[in-house]
Amino acid sequence: MKISAQSLNRATLARQLLLRREPLGVDDAVRRVVALQAQEPASPYVALWNRLDGFGPAALDAALTGRRTVKATLMRLTLHAVHAEDHRPFREAMEPTLRGSRLGDPRFRSSGIGPDAAAELVADLLEYADRPRTAAELGSRLEERLGAPMEPAAQRMLRQYAPLWHAPVGAPWSFPARPSYVAPDPRPVLADADAAAGGLQILIRRYLEGFGPASVADMAQFALVQRARVRAAVHALGDGLEQLEGPDGTVVYDVPGAPRPPGDTPAPPRLMAMWDSILLAYADRSRVIPPAYRKHVIRVNGDVLPTLLVDGHVAGVWRPVGGGVEAAAFHPLPDDTWEALAAEAAALVSFLAPRDPGVYRRYGHWWAKGLPAAETRLLGT
Repeated sequence: MKISAQSLNRATLARQLLLRREPLGVDDAVRRVVALQAQEPASPYVALWNRLDGFGPAALDAALTGRRTVKATLMRLTLHAVHAEDHRPFREAMEPTLRGSRLGDPRFRSSGIGPDAAAELVADLLEYADRPRTAAELGSRLEERLGAPMEPAAQRMLRQYAPLWHAPVGAPWSFPARPSYVAPDPRPVLADADAAAGGLQILIRRYLEGFGPASVADMAQFALVQRARVRAAVHALGDGLEQLEGPDGTVVYDVPGAPRPPGDTPAPPRLMAMWDSILLAYADRSRVIPPAYRKHVIRVNGDVLPTLLVDGHVAGVWRPVGGGVEAAAFHPLPDDTWEALAAEAAALVSFLAPRDPGVYRRYGHWWAKGLPAAETRLLGT
């Protein structure tokens, strides 16, 4: 069976709760969407606002405080908010990548700490982090155990490798610029090939449930793992996956019974969060980002701007200004689309106002440097 590019787009929107706002609780929603990019603390909140009917930020606060949703370094070596039950298999799946990138980093290797000593230090950190600990406290603990100073960069590499959760501390978006850390429960199994292989099978199936159909290259990009490991996981999943032919002839995989709505299914406009997962979950990002717009949205340092999603595809960017939302479209949009975006903007302004009306303000330099807008409007005032 062959699937079109437009049908792939609509499958993503359906699974990511972007064809309509769904009446789900936070716990169910986080499981459905698999993982929310969380480098910027506000982004999981904006992501769920786009996806859930009647979502209020206090609901995510409660899930984070109750450790039903947790924030940790996972896929693509970056911060994600995931359901607590997913953390262990996801972290075990990511173990070879995280070990190689963090303990193999020259800044850590220059410390002279070998694999066995690193394992002992990580085990001690997890025991020590039985309650929230700051980075400074963890660093002092490491130096106490070593009996010698440890370079801050080496401390950071070891801290990012250790399977620590970020500890929520309060408003506006649960996590401050300088986070605290707490040990996970249950703890992932580290440096174990069988655990890593089993975890990757779980991660691949969960990824396809939330982002499929997708190719081996897409799966590898989503997690940032070697394609050989992905192929082995797909092979192990065997008949539990379906194979389809993608628009360019590439084999794409899916889970049986997952939503695949027609390509002409209507898709409402949305004001997407910075680093929203749908922008980064594929090797072929044209599923959502027109190739001509990719460099405008994904900046040279990896920043991924908040975007206008129109008919399921990126059509521009947005930022809060002057009590409203400045929407910059990369191509002309019809009046009815602008009207729908204005309604979204008004709702977003109301959502942000009690906590942080100027969310993402620190990224304003990208606008100062210029963006190729065909039309810019101030909405939601």
